[in-house]
Amino acid sequence: MAKHLTTLLLAAMSFALCAQAETVFIEAESFNDWGGWVNDTQFMDQMGSPYLLAHGMGKPVADAKTTFVAKGGRYNVWIRTKNWTSPWHPDIGAGTFNLVVNGEKLPNLLGCQGKGEWLWVKADDVLLKDGENTLALHDLDGFDGRFDVVAFITADEIVGFENEPGKALDAEETGAVLDHLIRLSRHQRITSSNYVYDLCVVGGGIAGICTAVSAARLGLSVALVHDRPVLGGNNSSEVRVHLGAYQNLPPYPRLGDVLAEFGPKNGGNARPAEVYEDELKLKVVKAEKNIHLLLNEHVNGVVTNGEGRIIYVCAVDTRTGDFILHRAKLFADCTGDGNLGYLAGADYRMGREAKSETNEPDAPANADMVTMGASVQWYAGEKGKREQGRGNRDNFPIRPWMLKTINEANCSPHLKGDWWWETGLGRDQIAEGEYIRDYGLLVAFSNWAFVKNGYSKKDSFADKELKWVAYNAGRRESRRLLGDFILDQNHLRNRDIQPDGTCVTTWTIDLHLPKTARESKFEGEPYQANSLNEKIWPYPIPYRCLYSRNVPNLFMAGRDISVTHIALGTTRLMRTHGMMGEVVGMAASVCKKHGCNPRDVYTTHLDELKELLTKGVGDGKKHPRQDYNCQQSLDPNIRQQYKESVKGLVE
Repeated sequence: MAKHLTTLLLAAMSFALCAQAETVFIEAESFNDWGGWVNDTQFMDQMGSPYLLAHGMGKPVADAKTTFVAKGGRYNVWIRTKNWTSPWHPDIGAGTFNLVVNGEKLPNLLGCQGKGEWLWVKADDVLLKDGENTLALHDLDGFDGRFDVVAFITADEIVGFENEPGKALDAEETGAVLDHLIRLSRHQRITSSNYVYDLCVVGGGIAGICTAVSAARLGLSVALVHDRPVLGGNNSSEVRVHLGAYQNLPPYPRLGDVLAEFGPKNGGNARPAEVYEDELKLKVVKAEKNIHLLLNEHVNGVVTNGEGRIIYVCAVDTRTGDFILHRAKLFADCTGDGNLGYLAGADYRMGREAKSETNEPDAPANADMVTMGASVQWYAGEKGKREQGRGNRDNFPIRPWMLKTINEANCSPHLKGDWWWETGLGRDQIAEGEYIRDYGLLVAFSNWAFVKNGYSKKDSFADKELKWVAYNAGRRESRRLLGDFILDQNHLRNRDIQPDGTCVTTWTIDLHLPKTARESKFEGEPYQANSLNEKIWPYPIPYRCLYSRNVPNLFMAGRDISVTHIALGTTRLMRTHGMMGEVVGMAASVCKKHGCNPRDVYTTHLDELKELLTKGVGDGKKHPRQDYNCQQSLDPNIRQQYKESVKGLVE
């Protein structure tokens, strides 16, 4: 950079005071009408904001539109965007679009600058009216163009920051100033409630729903904070992974009753949206008068006291950008990624432990950051009536930015990309999350384009089209928050049952590895995985795995509990997560009753928790059977035990 960043930022602060009235920032998520664009909130902690994504699966999406007020005059237009295919293709790639201001399409092509980073790009200069103006995003290809924020700034406002009055900043320098100003803008709107919840649950997946419902039914006031518009996490229509593993088994057969109330009655991955029954999940949560449901809020900050105790969580509204503080006595991290615990300073691990640490038979000699990956699932089907008869070469051609390494020998000539369609194995699932998701999109589009256009049996796909491609990646593994007990492979293999065992984990120790080039006949970065499975006896997860060892009022439920990488292979299934949530809700009620911390439930009130685990907190009504995707076990009687435990509780 030609000028020192520190000097630029000092200048920017001075500039902010004098230019606020004329500079106009418009956040993508605040548009009045998103049109066919979608609001992507997955990578806010990495790139700073939600953004709009033109996820049209190769068909341009309808314009996103909004209005804004400005002083009349000529403005430079800068946008923050990204060339998402550039890590794999050096030229103009996917996701191009134009800005339209007051009905006039600006000529500069956007979404094709840079080398995979988010950056500010000058779109053009325009003449704005005094008062209300209009702005639209015009997608050109339907291949996931992305847009974060637009800045309208007068030419006079971006010159003379340093010792050379009248000399304009270059693009990189202007971007640094705009980055600083938008950060200031995003921290101006903070609200706080005086209400203090008994329990704040962060994350509205299966674990979070069960935690909230369990606690609410035991009399706690609960805030359920979720960063998406629908509940369910990986089991929602946004990701479409079905539930797995057994529930309702000894030693506490009533664990699983809450999950039975909203678990989809049908299984299967990558299926039509209605299979995942989002509305039923919402209905069950809204029926609880003690739950305050807060959708579209992403927690990205905490306030703790001198003892590390969480006092507030800070959430940003993913539609308005407003910041909201939520106060509670107890907190539960059900985010999957351990986001809340990480923000609060909880001890955690990522990757694989060394054998010298755990003495696990299958642990590697040296610790590393290897994790399982994320799935961008997809499915195809018969064309709609308007598409029938258009032949093989419909509107899904091969594009220059698509992978050239997919060919006759290694393509996937199927109508579905299921769990094995997995990217990012061994990468940092959090820091590189957007790259991992984008590679999943790239291989899905590249494969489908080849099958439609270059495959020797392409005629059998002539009347098929992509029906759905996930843009929310289904992540398997990232941070694991550490509790007073860390479950490992030896506990599972040796059936080393602990006195505080709760819900049972029943899935195999299921660990994924990328398919090799020999297996996949693909020489590039792997995008499909193998699964290595070791059967186990049902194992009751110790309660001590469900609270933080160093943040005194923090529970966890889901895939971020206190286990090793290997043990995560069995505990990461969503039915198991739901039962964990029921346990945490019950433990929170014991904490409220005695004014104590989660650890004290183990040391002093364990028998009381066991009484609650025995009774359960289900609604007592009959519900459809959900015994799909339960898998095999070393216990030959497991299926019969399940049937007995739910007798009279299923339709």
